[in-house]
Amino acid sequence: MTDGFLGYRTSFMLDFVVVALILIVPILLYSLYAVKVQHKYALHRNLQLLLGIILLVAVGLFEVDLQLVQGGWAKVVAKRAIPLTTEQLNFVQTVLRIHLVFAISTPFLWATTIVLALCRMPSPPGPSSHSKLHKSLGWISTIDIVMTSVTGLIFYYFAFVAKS
Repeated sequence: MTDGFLGYRTSFMLDFVVVALILIVPILLYSLYAVKVQHKYALHRNLQLLLGIILLVAVGLFEVDLQLVQGGWAKVVAKRAIPLTTEQLNFVQTVLRIHLVFAISTPFLWATTIVLALCRMPSPPGPSSHSKLHKSLGWISTIDIVMTSVTGLIFYYFAFVAKS
C-alpha cells in the first residue's frame, strides 16, 4: 500500500483519506438536514457515530502509514515526478501547518460533541436540556471538519497535483 490510486505519486492511505475528505462533507450535510429539517434524531446520531468511527480508523491508519511506512509527509511529496522547488515546498509546508490546526482540533471537538450527546441526550434521541450546547458544539465541529477537508484538499492539490 505504498502507491496511491488517484493517479498521482502519493500513498494509498493518503489517496484514501482524500476520498474520505471529499465524501464526508455531503454525508455530514445530509446528517444536519436529517436532524434540522426531517427531525430524524436517531438517523443523525447514527450518521455522526458512523462518520466518527470511520474517520478515527481512517486517520489512524493514515498516520501509521505516513509516519511508519512512508517516513513522513516530505518523503511522500518527494515521490513527485517533477520535484517541488524550495519555494513551493515551503508553501506546501505552510498549507500543511494550516491544515493541521483544523485536523488536530477536529477529533477533540467531535469526540466532545459525541460523548456529551451520548451521556446527556435522551434515548431515543430528541430535543432536551442539552440541545443548546449540543447545537453550538455541533456547528463548531461542523465548521472544523469542513475546514479540515478544504485545507486537506488544498494541501493535496499543491503537494501532488499542481504543475511545478
